[in-house]
Amino acid sequence: MLAGDHSILLNNRFFIYLRLVYNQYKMRISILGISVVMLISGCGPVDKKDTFEKDHSMWQENRIERLKSETGWLNLAGLYWLKEGENTLGSDSSNSIIFPDKAPAFIGKYILKNGLVSFIPHPDTDIKSGDKPATVMDALSDKSGTPTLLETGSFAWFIIERSPMFGIRLRDYEHHSLEDFHGIESFPPKKEWVIKAEFEPFEEPRELLIPTVIGTVEKNECPGILRFIIGDTEQVLYPSSAGEGLFIIFADESSGLETYGGGRFLYIDKPGNDNTVNIDFNRAYNPPCAFTPFATCPLPPSENFLSVAVEAGEKFAGH
Repeated sequence: MLAGDHSILLNNRFFIYLRLVYNQYKMRISILGISVVMLISGCGPVDKKDTFEKDHSMWQENRIERLKSETGWLNLAGLYWLKEGENTLGSDSSNSIIFPDKAPAFIGKYILKNGLVSFIPHPDTDIKSGDKPATVMDALSDKSGTPTLLETGSFAWFIIERSPMFGIRLRDYEHHSLEDFHGIESFPPKKEWVIKAEFEPFEEPRELLIPTVIGTVEKNECPGILRFIIGDTEQVLYPSSAGEGLFIIFADESSGLETYGGGRFLYIDKPGNDNTVNIDFNRAYNPPCAFTPFATCPLPPSENFLSVAVEAGEKFAGH
């Protein structure tokens, strides 16, 4: 082989090698491109409707979990108002407060004196306060934030204060309502019911009078007015301050028909710096009195009756 031929052969082999390297490079780039396209198409743009429905579904699940929890409303088994002086309790008919039949016959007694409540356990009954046997003690009410909880068997109870009254709220962790409960019928969630409202703050918070089902009147702090449009009519709501947000008790033209007659509840965020906030009526929910006769629910104040039917949120679930 001539030197020139050898040089040509080497050049040809080098050219072939370059072609192979180039083709492999193109293949890798092509595969990478396909992978990226598949990844992007797999992720796709975020479907806002899908996110809205998932968020609402998660809210509904949390709502049901709270209802069925030990501190929920489905296990309430009694509400008993104390009289001034001595109040004995147990399932025996000789007690002044008679608990359900499966409770111990004699549990003890509450003493109400000048707005203070104390408890004296019956010596022959196993009553727990936390993980310890109950002794003679002061009984803090729910207004304290940490009421004194007493337990025996499947029952638990504590004192509630609804000025000027004091009562016993009884729970049964084995209450039949927990098994009988099969969810809450609701309107299908619709974005149209997420309504932007203008918030008009008061110079100073005002007192909002809230009636209750037990005939008392609560006084809530109202920071301002919410104005918004439903259809072609302006509506107004007076919210109460509630921690990091606002709490609304309202009634509308569907109340007593498709929705609970005692109105519905709604939590919303605090308004932003521009004094606007979204009201998601899809999250309007029934008060405890829709599930139990042993609650002391607030009712909508006269200011919070809407002149339209809010066909969103929970429908009526009678107990």
